[in-house]
Amino acid sequence: MAEAESENAPAAPPAWPGWLAATAACIRFYSRLPVPERPGENAHATPDFRLLPRALPFAALLIALPTALIVLATGLAGLDDLVVASLGVAVLVFTTGAFHEDGLADSADGLFGGWTPERRLEIMKDSRIGSYGTLAIGLALLLRVSALAAILDGAGALAAAAAILGAAAWSRIEGIRVVATLPPARVDGASAAVGTPERAVLPFAYGLSACIGLLLGLAGNLPLAGLLIGIGLSALASGWLMRTARRLIGGQTGDIAGACQQLSEIAIYLGIALALGWSGQ
Repeated sequence: MAEAESENAPAAPPAWPGWLAATAACIRFYSRLPVPERPGENAHATPDFRLLPRALPFAALLIALPTALIVLATGLAGLDDLVVASLGVAVLVFTTGAFHEDGLADSADGLFGGWTPERRLEIMKDSRIGSYGTLAIGLALLLRVSALAAILDGAGALAAAAAILGAAAWSRIEGIRVVATLPPARVDGASAAVGTPERAVLPFAYGLSACIGLLLGLAGNLPLAGLLIGIGLSALASGWLMRTARRLIGGQTGDIAGACQQLSEIAIYLGIALALGWSGQ
């Protein structure tokens, strides 16, 4: 009887660990960057995402900082825009351990390579990459590099560095949007294990990311129209992916969240590049 009552008892409310601990936990989860373990902290425990994503915009900035610095330094040194953009994307992929790219590849293989929800989820769990996943990663890398090169050509290295940092924050919150608004497609998946963000977390994280993006845009002299276009394209891309995932697999997985981040990052780069092209900067 006591066992049944404990099973039906509501989950304990999440405890906010503090901004420093929450940012560190997000960095560990989303990247390969070394983060020192604090006394009494279990760095290998599954993070509780009910509140942690409030700190994700700050963590995203730190994750993307090495890339932004490489792009700024090599751009100011006069290297070709395409080389600078390629170096930047390579550093970002290395920093995250291809975390989001893996999600994009698995999502492409699963969503478009299976005929039933069960088979799609089975394919997504398979560590091998198929033709859809290979094409998705190749196209994503091509779009990121070419869009960043266009930003470098149109507005310079400082603007490209600002775009990388702003896109890093916003795109990861778009990935959290998937986890917060769609049910898990499988109960034993990573997205189910981290928990559903609390209702107030998503608007707070979006607001913080928007403030960060605006400040970075002003510092990097990015066109406001480009930022707005990028956010609009990001919303369209993530909305399409969420509807597709709900229809084909009944909800979301960690791979879908990773794919959403990739689509959002590309969308923001493209929005800025489009605005720069139209303005003739």
